[in-house]
Amino acid sequence: MAVHKLILDDVFEEVDCTLIAIHCTIEDYRLAYLLNKHLSTNLTRRTSNLDFSFDNATYSIFEWEDAKQLITWSLVSNICKTEIYKQENFNSLFKTEEKVIRTIYLIPEYKAVNYFLKIDNQFNLSKEKNILKNILKIQQVATAFSIDINQLKSKDNLIFS
Repeated sequence: MAVHKLILDDVFEEVDCTLIAIHCTIEDYRLAYLLNKHLSTNLTRRTSNLDFSFDNATYSIFEWEDAKQLITWSLVSNICKTEIYKQENFNSLFKTEEKVIRTIYLIPEYKAVNYFLKIDNQFNLSKEKNILKNILKIQQVATAFSIDINQLKSKDNLIFS
């Protein structure tokens, strides 16, 4: 019997995008407004959230498709807080439920990051530094830095389409 071997090297290529982590405490819509102002973008709220049903987690997402340069910009929240009811199991006549707030991260490797700005284009180093410099000019942003998306374990969570 013949053995058939499939080679998938051409199918799974390296991800070609720029990922910037943003740490700040402001709301998502306010950050989108400030990024639009400082980066000359037009990020708008997507009609539906980014939804992961296996975790019961939803993340807010803002997108802009730059028709001139054929680039998609996405601003996505890294944190989702959900309420779950946990039943207490101790010897009692009454059932008791305790409300617990569970925090789920889109990219668990970066728990201190509040938002990710994903740009579906690999910029040269000077253009990426210029974007970072403009983000850091925003007073409400504590810090921002670039992340190599190919080093992430959970990079599949960054597929929004």
